[in-house]
This record gives sequence, C-alpha cells and structure tokens, in this order.
Amino acid sequence: MRVPRSTYRLQITSEFTLQQAADVAGYLKDLGADWLYFSPILKAEPGSNHGYDVVDHSQIDPARGGSAGLDQAVGAARELGLGVLIDIVPNHVGVATPAESTWWWDLLKHGQLSRFAVAFDVDWQFGNGKVRIPVLGDDSLDGLEIVGAELHYYDNRYPLAPGSYEDGADARTVHSRQNYELVNWHRADYDLNYRRFFAVNSLAGIRVEDAGVFDESHLEIARWFDEGLADGLRVDHPDGLRDPEGYLERLGGLTGHSYVLVEKILEGREPLPAEWATAGTTGYDALADFDRVLVDPAGQQPLDELDRRLATGARPAPSSFADLIHTTKRGIADGILRSEVLRIVRDLAASRAVDVSGTVSPGGEPFPAGLPTLDATSIADAIAELLTCFPVYRSYLPLGVEQLHEAADLAETYRPDLSATIDALLPALSDSSNIAAKRFQQTSGMVMAKGVEDTAFYRFNRLTSLNEVGADPAEFAISVAEFHKRQVTRLRSYPNTMTTLSTHDTKRGEDTRARISVISELPEQWASTLGQLRTLAPLGDGQLENLLWQAIVGSWPVSRERLHAYAEKAAREAGDSTGWLTVDEEFESRMHRLVDSAFDSHEVRRVLSGFLKLVEQPGWSNSLSLKLLQLTAPGSPDVYQGSELWETSLVDPDNRRAVDFDVRRAMLARLDAGDLPPIDETGAAKLLITSRALRLRRDKPGQFEGYRPLVAVGSAAHHVVAFDRDEAITVVTRLPVGLAERGGWGETTISTDYERVHDVITGRSYPGDGIRLADLLATYPVALLVPMTES
Repeated sequence: MRVPRSTYRLQITSEFTLQQAADVAGYLKDLGADWLYFSPILKAEPGSNHGYDVVDHSQIDPARGGSAGLDQAVGAARELGLGVLIDIVPNHVGVATPAESTWWWDLLKHGQLSRFAVAFDVDWQFGNGKVRIPVLGDDSLDGLEIVGAELHYYDNRYPLAPGSYEDGADARTVHSRQNYELVNWHRADYDLNYRRFFAVNSLAGIRVEDAGVFDESHLEIARWFDEGLADGLRVDHPDGLRDPEGYLERLGGLTGHSYVLVEKILEGREPLPAEWATAGTTGYDALADFDRVLVDPAGQQPLDELDRRLATGARPAPSSFADLIHTTKRGIADGILRSEVLRIVRDLAASRAVDVSGTVSPGGEPFPAGLPTLDATSIADAIAELLTCFPVYRSYLPLGVEQLHEAADLAETYRPDLSATIDALLPALSDSSNIAAKRFQQTSGMVMAKGVEDTAFYRFNRLTSLNEVGADPAEFAISVAEFHKRQVTRLRSYPNTMTTLSTHDTKRGEDTRARISVISELPEQWASTLGQLRTLAPLGDGQLENLLWQAIVGSWPVSRERLHAYAEKAAREAGDSTGWLTVDEEFESRMHRLVDSAFDSHEVRRVLSGFLKLVEQPGWSNSLSLKLLQLTAPGSPDVYQGSELWETSLVDPDNRRAVDFDVRRAMLARLDAGDLPPIDETGAAKLLITSRALRLRRDKPGQFEGYRPLVAVGSAAHHVVAFDRDEAITVVTRLPVGLAERGGWGETTISTDYERVHDVITGRSYPGDGIRLADLLATYPVALLVPMTES
C-alpha cells in the first residue's frame, strides 16, 4: 500500500477546477508535498462550493473539470511523482434540486416501485406511502402549478408519477396522487420520514449497507483505482453509516486495500475502532494536542472567572462544559432532530421490543405477552435523554455497549423519573441486530455534532482557540510530557494517520487560533481590554461579545464583510440572543454596529490596536511552532490550501476562499534563492518553515519513523517542545510571552545524540551537545535539525 508522507488539500470548485489543480501541481511539488488531496469531485448540486451534496455518483462534476480534468490533474501528479487522495461522500446525496439528483428524482416519480427505493432510508408507512418534502412556506398549496410533465411550487420542480395527470387537472388534486407530499418546512423537525445528514433537509441519507446501493454508488470510484487515477480515499462522515466497519471492509476490496482515511471525530481519549480497515482519521484528534501544548495552563482560572462574569440575560453560566452540552444536546434532540428520535420510537415498536401503549405492532398483530408496556411519549423522552447523555459520537455494537450503559447512568441522574423507561429500553438498544439500536447509533453522532460543535462551541467562550472540531474545550492545556505521550500513542497505533491544523470544517484557521491562544498568557490584560471594548461598543450578550472580539483579534487584519458574515453565523448558531429561525433584528443591528466599530471608531481602534501589539508577535511565534509540530510529529501531515502562509480564516464558508498560488509560487522562489525572511505580516517565514519540513519528510524516507522526546536544561526549559524523529530533530518555542518576561532563553540548552547538527530552516550549524537555545532560536522560534555528515 502506497502511503503519503504528506498531503496538500485542494478545494475543487467551478472557480478552481481539476485543470487548475494540474497547473499548481508543480508548485506543490516544489513546496514539498507528497500527495495531492482533492475535495469531493463527483457531480454535485449546481453552484455547490464544497461538493458534499453529490447528485450523480456516475460522473465527475463537469463544473469541476469532469473526467478530462481528473485525467489532467492525475497526469500532472504522476509526472511529478505525486500521489492522489480523493474525498468521497458515502452517507448522503444532495436533493435540494430534485431534477439534478438522479436517484431522488426517480424515487419521487415512482415511489416504492423506484429501483432506487432501496437506496433511501424512508419510513413509507409513517408517510402513508409518500416521501414528505418540507418545502412549503405555510400549509397552503397555493403556489402549486402543473408545468409540462412536472409539478412546480414556485422555483421548486418535482416529477409527476406515471398516469397521475390528465389535461386540465387541478394542481392540488395531482399533488395528492404523487409519491411525495409537500409539507410545511417546520414539520421537518418532527414529521420527516427520510433520514438526513444531520438536520439538513436537502441532504438525504443513502443505504450503502445494501450491496447493490454500494456497488452503484461506487462504480466511478472503482474506476479510479482500476485505472490508477487514485491512490487513496478520505471517507466523509462514516458515523452516519449503518455499518461503518462493514463499509470499510467492502471499500478495501474495491480499492485493492489502498490508503483510506475516515473523518471520524474522537472524543477525548476515545480510540479508533481497531477492527476498521483504515490508516486512521483525518486528524482532528492531533489538532487538539498541537493547540493545547501551546496554551498556558495558568490562564485557566482567570479566564474561567471572566467567563462567569460575562454571563448575561436569562441563561446563567453553566457549572461546567459537560452541563452546557447536556443543555444544548437535549435542545437538539427535542428540536431539529425530533424526527429522528420519533423514528427510533417507531423502530422499537416495529422490532416488537416494547409494547407501545395504545398501539399494535406493525402488521396488526398484538405485541407479544411479557414485553414492557410504555407510552410513546415517555419512550421518546428517554431516547432523547440517552442521545443527550451519550459520551462519544456513537457506538458500533457490540463494541461500545458500555458507552450506552454510561449514557443510561448519566441520563438517570438527570432524569430519575425516566429510570424505569430507560431500563426497559436498554436490552433492545444493546442488541446489534435490532433496527432501533442501529438507528440510535446513526443518530447519536447527529445530536453530538449539532449540540456541541454547532451550538455549545459558540456559547463556551473562555478561550475560543480550544473550541475546535474533535476537541474538548473542557481540556484547557496539556503539559509537554502529556504531549509526548500522545505522540508516542499515535505512532504506535496509527503511524500513517493524517494530522491537520486547518480544514474546510475548522471553526477557525490555525493562525487565528494560534494568536487567540496567547490570551491564555495575558488573561488580565484581555479582561481589561474586553471590558473597555464592551463599554465602547455594547451588545448586551457578554458571552457573544467575548467570542466576537476574540475572533476579531485572532483574524486581524480582516475585511469588514468577512467579520459581518462571521458574526451573524456565530450569533445564530449560539442561539442565545438571536437565532436562525427567530432572528432578533434589533440585537443583530447592535451586533453589526459592534463589528463596524472595529473599523470606524477611533477609540475602539485605539483599544484594539493596543492589545494587538501585545499578541501579534507571540501569535506568530505560536503559529510557527504549531506548524512545525504538525509537520514533523507522528502521522502524515496535511497542509490545507493556502495555509503555508498565514491562515487566519474563520468558520465556513470563510475558510473556503480562493487561494492566490501565484503569490506563493513567487515567494517560494525567493526563499529558494537564499532569503531568510523576517517574521512579519507576509507569512514568508511560515512558508520557509513549511517547505523545509515537507521536503525533509518527502526526501528522507528513513527519517520520521521513531519518536524520542528531548529535554532542555535550564531556567527556560519548560518553554521548549523538542523531539527526535530518527535524525530529524524538532525544537519549538511555547508560551512566548512568559519567555520574554523572564528575559529570554538565558543559558538554557538542549542536546542531541549527534556530533554536529544543521538547521534546515536557517542553514546554520551547531555542535550537537549543549546547544544554546538563545543561539539556535535567535532568528526563528523553531528549528529543524539534521545530523551533519563529513564531506
């Protein structure tokens, strides 16, 4: 199996096609990347900038370059000796535009008789034989009309079932004859009868656990491997699948057991299931470790106290992050994912696992004697509480049954009134063959993602660099010793797993986080600065103000338009003072004035500039340390497009902006001509470090196989993270504010096992024993050393 020494992620869109990817392959080779890594390339919804809404599995998206574009991109990669990794989406398809979605259109036209009926996870009985489509603005059908052989509702087009229409028929009457029912969009929360991706109505789940569905949805993907167009795959959202382990086994057969990664979010120290046929995850677990070793643990208490003081309005500060996510997850289970909860209730009845009071089991026969008798409302309440209390994204029964019991124990502490109901449900939910248990597993990850990443991460704002996908904001910092321990574990468990710092899904770009993390070293100064800003530009929501001003500090300089878009999304995701469905226009007007004040108010600019002077240089130091840690630690590092220079993005779609490769190409040429750039706003120093580390990894395959921590000696020793990767030695600075306050490195030294070493970043050489860090790190806060050989 070919394994990447590194990857470079490219977002393939209609504005940056596969042909354009071919054009930048030479630059990426010069940068040091080993593989090109493409976002989804199968045909997606028109105008999609991410490609996760696939509408046709049988072809590469013409808007993204089509089959010819893939041939060109792969040809360029092969000519340069580069591998190719492609992102695929097995869990769902895009259905926003039914006429574009091949399988969905056929399903709507033919209903249960469609050959694609097996592909979708539809509860036909609950929908009275129809697929419910939540698109109506209200309960009125006034917008319906017949146009040709289609039913139109304003701009929405739907097929007509064969024989369902005759000339002159009333549109409402025709609608009643279809295999679908257009319903009020509010009903999606509780009345939907098809599985979705999370709570996105326009992404319908598909059943790749069915062999025929798998085969048809992977025909084009199989061709990539049959024809040598791909070397590996990234699998999007495996937790949405009925049977992730079985899917990966089948995928291994299709790819010839090539390199496969899974976008699996691990909670805390949760291990990846060892049985899975995968090289590892897409790297969020590693990201969390890299961030936290650069955070000052001394900042936790004062920032906790500031967080409590900022609690405003009707929602008090939670006693812990665990209590907060219990609230947010339960809100999701009772709200936008109520449909999924109620379907699990129906599955329990269908599997005849419980006697649902007042009903009979599907088919009309009575429930067997001796079953627990429960009413549907209490079952739904208990299911929602179990989903809320589930400690990780999901289980993979029988693996993880203990997590279900852990959830049950916690649920019964929150809701002792549900103890008997929960106990009655546990046997069915623990049974890997029970349809309700299977659906519960697919649903728990939805509740976690929406309740934590998309809600709690916008409410828990003591240090927002910690609020990242796959990370636990409750873990504030880790020690250098703990960092080393986690790297050794990764090397032993999944040596070829991906590591990352920025992705298309991260809440903040790596350098935005790196600067925000400096606040952990300056908590009192931040509290004072935030207090002044809140007085000058009051909003009335202390938690959101903390989040917004951290975002402004972290991403500065940033455009007004980007900040307005971010503020609106962040405020509505938090859902405290405004929301997606309940927009508070007066509040949002104040919020936008806050953003404008960062550009227009002399006093706000004065306060903001004062704090930026404190964090700019330490933030850049953190950024360079963060990058070198990721590029040289165990795992296969991915560089997200453009992040070889400063990556100060905010949440999507901000992190999917176009990249200027011409600027990067020219800058790399200057560096290769011998420039040692300063650490400044251009980001050239980061490009230098990135290229030297990537080239070393790619060109010295015998290195980077082991891992040995190195320990500095001296008064500033705790400001160093250092390790030896088999004749490749990483040395980085941590907590730069504290280092400066103590007067620098002093006589602190570090030693290697080599007689003399060479820093591939600066080109300077040093004796291998007792290297003074004041000398080694005089130009940059990082060094990458290799042994010198006698000429």
